[in-house]
Amino acid sequence: MSSEKPEVIQAIEMLAREKDISEEMLYATIEEAVKAAYRKNLPRGVAEPSSVLARVDRKDGSIKVYARMMVVEEVENPSGQISLQEARKIRPSAELDDIVEKDVTPRGFLRVAALTAKQVITQRIREAERGRIYDEYVEKTDEILTGVVQRLESHGAVVELGHTEGLLENGEMIPGEVLREGDHVKVYVLEVIRGAQSHGPQVRVSRIHPNLVKRLFEMEVPEIAGGVVTIKSLAREAGSRSKMAVHSNDPMIDPVGSCVGQGGGRVDRVVNELRGEKIDIIKWSDNPAEFIANALNPAHVTDVYIGEDAKVCRVVVPDKQLSLAIGKEGQNARLAAKLTGWKIDIKSQTQASNMDDMEYDGGVVQEEVRESHEPVRFNLEQLMPADDEDDTI
Repeated sequence: MSSEKPEVIQAIEMLAREKDISEEMLYATIEEAVKAAYRKNLPRGVAEPSSVLARVDRKDGSIKVYARMMVVEEVENPSGQISLQEARKIRPSAELDDIVEKDVTPRGFLRVAALTAKQVITQRIREAERGRIYDEYVEKTDEILTGVVQRLESHGAVVELGHTEGLLENGEMIPGEVLREGDHVKVYVLEVIRGAQSHGPQVRVSRIHPNLVKRLFEMEVPEIAGGVVTIKSLAREAGSRSKMAVHSNDPMIDPVGSCVGQGGGRVDRVVNELRGEKIDIIKWSDNPAEFIANALNPAHVTDVYIGEDAKVCRVVVPDKQLSLAIGKEGQNARLAAKLTGWKIDIKSQTQASNMDDMEYDGGVVQEEVRESHEPVRFNLEQLMPADDEDDTI
């Protein structure tokens, strides 16, 4: 005689073991589903018992439906009552007012019950798999993944990420970048949404988030990965230009040179991944004047005026470098402000010479600086070595 366990029992045990689900929870779920299937498949004209339960035998895997009946002397409600004589055929010790369970499994219902059990187990496997995928990818939020573009849709691109797909929406694509099916791209994981029961988790990814640049440099620069070089701040206008401020915890290691790499190899790999986006790597400083001047690279800053209370400043550049400091459509100044957290008012030397050192003409900068303490003037040629230049890629 074979001692092999019935198929239903084997399936429940395997699912519970592989997906870390309670066996009793699976049995209870199947029994509830079988009970619902019984009610749905009752022959027309047959009254449903007032109290029904289904049971999966834990040894032989058989599935039966029972009606809970009260033992009475005279039956008035056949759907919920049973005579003492009939009750003792089920349980010889039955007495009046006891509850007995009468087998009401319809003929041919076992096939329906087995199919229902299979559907429940399959559904539980899918739910467990979706839960596993969610747990796997939610831990990768704020990280970089390499994916393959599977297909392009009206709202964006679907990227294969391994065990699931990521959605790269149109608004998260690098402006001007043309993706094709089969392209390998690195994406930044924005968030993982658990999703509806009928769908798996949704992974939203981005190619424009500033942290994509940060993570790419962490991958390319061992000094950053090891914590020797730190990325202090980063400002990005995706597809056009980024500025990144770095600092070395070891005075013997040049933070800018570490990020650029020999022959520019490290930064070139990041630039190539970002489809040619320019990257300014500048040295961070705890001296705000030096940091602001560095941030305006590639323009040369001669003076910085800083108010002590408000984070606003005025910088002075040579006349010929005013447009370079401001940048095309104000981009260089705008990124420098984002990078440093300071509001920056840029003046040429000619403009500055026509102004009182305490005066800021125009706009919010003028008002805020006047309300603060006396601005502090820094001459950058004295503050920084003449040969201290930052790298622009």
